[in-house]
Amino acid sequence: MTQSVTSDVAVEVRELTRTFGARKALDKVSFDLPAGAFLSVFGPNGAGKTTLVKVLTTLTAPSKGTAKVSGFDVVADAVELRSRIGLISHNPLLYPDLSAEENLEFFADMYGVPDAEARVRELLVAVELDHRRLDLVRTFSRGMLQRLSIARALLHRPKVLFLDEPYSGLDPHAVEILDNLIAQIRADHTFVMISHDLSKGLALCSHALILAKGKVVLSALREELDEEQFAATYRETVGLGVA
Repeated sequence: MTQSVTSDVAVEVRELTRTFGARKALDKVSFDLPAGAFLSVFGPNGAGKTTLVKVLTTLTAPSKGTAKVSGFDVVADAVELRSRIGLISHNPLLYPDLSAEENLEFFADMYGVPDAEARVRELLVAVELDHRRLDLVRTFSRGMLQRLSIARALLHRPKVLFLDEPYSGLDPHAVEILDNLIAQIRADHTFVMISHDLSKGLALCSHALILAKGKVVLSALREELDEEQFAATYRETVGLGVA
């Protein structure tokens, strides 16, 4: 194995490239993210944002280059890495014909979560779904599915959380729940979030990155950003079209 778990770098990306036929979804992307940081990734549709998250969460293999998360290589150490990360995406990754409680119990068993019953109940309460714990997931609204997906992602207490447009489809109350959860766990986690919402993404992040046509257009610390210039750069990338 190639892990270096004592590193202060939570995400290390070097010349990362992912091609689909003749198209480069990622083109020599490189960056480091320190442990405990919050990275917001912006860019137009087709910029490579979701492909980046898929590579970093071992769902897609890179064509070239390397990437490590918590010191684990996304290819060589994929199985070990999956137990150390959490993913919230457009797909809630839940079983519609199981109840909310059964879904979380299944994933808790898969991850070997200690004292699983208490952990499941704790998270159902945190996402305000304890009163629906016995209901089948296929009866849930989009917002409820996303809230349960958040609980699923947090079950095994991952150190790195990947958020692919986590606020998409959420009602204001669900947005408030997610904001509160992030605030509660932020000190103990590293975050990588894809967002089209500049104000929300910049409000949360410690680091910001813009992708366009699979390339890094801008990467900076939040505290060093000129917001007007950043917004102008982002608007320019929207005109670049699909990568």
